Amino acid sequence: MRRGAIWILVFVMLFSTACAESTQKAPDFLMEGYDGGLTYRVWETNLFFERMQEKTGVSFQLRQYSDETGWGERKQEILNGTDLPDVLFKAELSSSEVRDLYQDGYIIDLKPYLETYAPDFWKILQENPEWEKAITMADGAIPALPAINKLQNNDAMWINTSWLKKLKLEMPKTAEELTEVLRAFKTGDPNGNRQQDEIPLAFLGMWELRFLGHAFGMIDNDYYVTAKDGTVTSSLTSDENRAFLTWLHQLWEEGLLDHDGFSYTDTLRQITDEKKDIPYGMIMTATPLTILPSTALEQYSMMEPLVYNGKQIYRDLTGDVIRGTFAITSACKEPEKLVAWVNYLYTEEGNRLAYYGVEGEEYVWNEDGLWEWSDAMDTVADVIIPTHTISEGGIAPGYTDTAFQMKYREKSTREAVEALTGLKQFSVFPYPPVTLDAETEKRVAEIQDDLSRYAEKTMACFVAGDIELTDENWDTFCKTLEEKGLQEMIGIWQNALR
Repeated sequence: MRRGAIWILVFVMLFSTACAESTQKAPDFLMEGYDGGLTYRVWETNLFFERMQEKTGVSFQLRQYSDETGWGERKQEILNGTDLPDVLFKAELSSSEVRDLYQDGYIIDLKPYLETYAPDFWKILQENPEWEKAITMADGAIPALPAINKLQNNDAMWINTSWLKKLKLEMPKTAEELTEVLRAFKTGDPNGNRQQDEIPLAFLGMWELRFLGHAFGMIDNDYYVTAKDGTVTSSLTSDENRAFLTWLHQLWEEGLLDHDGFSYTDTLRQITDEKKDIPYGMIMTATPLTILPSTALEQYSMMEPLVYNGKQIYRDLTGDVIRGTFAITSACKEPEKLVAWVNYLYTEEGNRLAYYGVEGEEYVWNEDGLWEWSDAMDTVADVIIPTHTISEGGIAPGYTDTAFQMKYREKSTREAVEALTGLKQFSVFPYPPVTLDAETEKRVAEIQDDLSRYAEKTMACFVAGDIELTDENWDTFCKTLEEKGLQEMIGIWQNALR
């Protein structure tokens, strides 16, 4: 009798468990996307998705790809219509992938849903029509939503202000003044170790040096074109480019440019020892932290663009809009719910939840009106960022709150953010975002592959003196660029503006 009672009890417990499992609500939607890099994030256990479910009532089955190659292969399957999820998040979709997925019917037009289900995002678009234009197809559709960040990292000029102060130098305003400052950096022993080991201007490759072209009025993009007042031009064969390369060669000859700049990487030139003498006077980089310890950051300030013909301009590398971060597929039965879900990320509160966590838990405000992390920075980097937020890894949809970044407790970080904000007032996006058709895009890629390799290599040779910048050699350079399709490239981008 007793044994029978035990079996009955076990049966009841198993039945109760089975009932609980059968009544547990299945996830509402299947989400896929890329989140890799060094964050070691696992979506299944990340607090962001749990907190978003509490806010919106929407739950997900999550398929995360942490390997960039793996996500590329999976995107190709999606482009073929294989096993479509409901939504792509941190999707890393190129403009051509968005175009092809939309034209083939695998992702849907989200514009009809935005005003009603994403009022915060819709308001942002109405206040910034250039952002709406950047994500809108030729037929008026908006198949993918963006990340909007007015303070994106840009390759900038960071100068050692402690060296300027020691040598009693003013901040340079023109190419000529910068030349004099670099000469002083080379000969004046500003790091005080009684050795002439200073590297006046550090850079990586011709791509980075081209950001200095603004000092001669040039801000071409990576396709070597600029659109102004509806007209597309290229500075590659211009007198300004020749003058720019002549100036760089002068700096090279005087030892003012890093002679390892065409062969080094950030890893090779990185300094991690806080006690080591800093050798760099000026660095072309997004932030000095890429090569220097955080303790050295306070020595550097971002320079304003150099003056050319009375004006200051600078190349905006990516613009404010990063396209292709979020899309809903044709497999989704209730797209309005997902549009409402993502709308929260375009609010101030939603952006902070995504990138910083919850006030009072992951971060706190102090009596000075500044915020700081609740834990030590090692814990923030190793635990909080990967397990409580979706910061880093792939790029998430949403609107980044610049004002919040400028209220961070650490002074050097605030100053860097303020400097980037200041640079923005001079920044010009060389060419507006457009989507080319597949055939045109293929032709652009063909021209670009040949043209860019030749242009970058030859300009580097002019700088280093491997090719003398004579009239004859310059004419050969210009003629070869034309043969490799420069005018055709200009024509393609000119036609794409219409």
